[in-house]
Amino acid sequence: MSKKVEGFSKLSKAEKINWITQMHFEDSQKANEILSTYNHSDEKVQKRHDEFIENPIANYYLPLGVAPNFVINGEEYTLPMAIEESSVIAAACNSAKFWASRGGFKTQILGTQKIGQIHFLFDGKATQLQSFFEEKKQILIDSTSPLTANMRQRGGGILDIQLKDKSNLIEDYYQLHLTFDTVDSMGANFINSCLEQIAKTLQSLASDHKAFLNDQNTLEVIMSILSNYVPQCLVQAEVRCAVGTLEDSAGMSGMQFAQKFIQALKIAQKEPYRAVTHNKGIMNGIDAVVIATGNDFRAVEAGVHAYAAREGVYSSLSHAFLEGDEFVFQLKLPLSLGTVGGLTQLHPMVKWSMELLGNPNAKNLMEIVAVAGLAQNFAAVRSLITSGIQKGHMKMHLLNILNQHQASADQKEKALEFFKTHTVTFSAVTDFLKSNP
Repeated sequence: MSKKVEGFSKLSKAEKINWITQMHFEDSQKANEILSTYNHSDEKVQKRHDEFIENPIANYYLPLGVAPNFVINGEEYTLPMAIEESSVIAAACNSAKFWASRGGFKTQILGTQKIGQIHFLFDGKATQLQSFFEEKKQILIDSTSPLTANMRQRGGGILDIQLKDKSNLIEDYYQLHLTFDTVDSMGANFINSCLEQIAKTLQSLASDHKAFLNDQNTLEVIMSILSNYVPQCLVQAEVRCAVGTLEDSAGMSGMQFAQKFIQALKIAQKEPYRAVTHNKGIMNGIDAVVIATGNDFRAVEAGVHAYAAREGVYSSLSHAFLEGDEFVFQLKLPLSLGTVGGLTQLHPMVKWSMELLGNPNAKNLMEIVAVAGLAQNFAAVRSLITSGIQKGHMKMHLLNILNQHQASADQKEKALEFFKTHTVTFSAVTDFLKSNP
């Protein structure tokens, strides 16, 4: 039987679910019951969720947890974190507590510029195009005035527009490269609307320009789109403390810990295979807060990893070093975030998370998110150079293993006590449950 379907988006939600469960599942009733379980009991709330996307059939829940005791620039925060990985929030909490007694986290906004580009082909002389652009530049910017009025009132808007010759990469390829400040908005829709208007104006002006009125000097816009690579929208997070206060329970002195930590960071700076996993640990913290606050974690991930490879080799985003008698640990990365627009005023849990953070503006949120990444990275590297990553991770994973085995409440209680002093592995938990039915 064919599983092709025509006009699926026009079906009602119930009809979509019926078609899916009948066509793709052996037990359609069970499949339907699972979807019903993950639809909100409040119809108004569910309707709002359904309107976020195309073809909604249910909600896909991630656990939302919190990490308290973060001290950021002297202020106390509890961070919302939406994530499925068991050890992430525990690690964040441990780092928050560790650094709260050592002065907390310090942050600095290094830039807020975002990028949009109009990509086009021009088969005439570059000098003619440059002259045309300089003559029409202000007209191009002014064509967006109705779109930028509100943003300009808030202190943002188009900062600059440049013509870039990229014909060394692709024949006849040029671009208009625009920089924006979108204040508290992530700005994707704003930037794209401005770009499309400028592209229309560019095409119109070129079609009437005397230098282009022949078949040899044609200008064709290919596309207009923002870039998720924002190397001028930067934030830095840092912790520092006297080396002597780093003495570890594993028996290392403060200096031994600092030197081993710094060496681990040097490896992540030079070895891409290590750097990818190192940076993934940073993103554990960043993505969790980005998702909880309704921001686009895919855009953040793409921009951050591009930044990690900006010098031609993929490398660590964080750095550690000694400065006098102080240990310094820093993270610098691009973050394009918003606290208005998108889901921030629509998703109830996003609003809740924002209020938990004190309703930050976009710059404050950049700082908070960067701190979450630095805290996560510290916890991971600290584990790696002391007890090893698996000891703490598998302890947190124990409940997941018990649930996979459908352990009873009594078995869970006994297992949690037993594995306080025993190594957690899947087979070890299996054996324990067999001997404790």
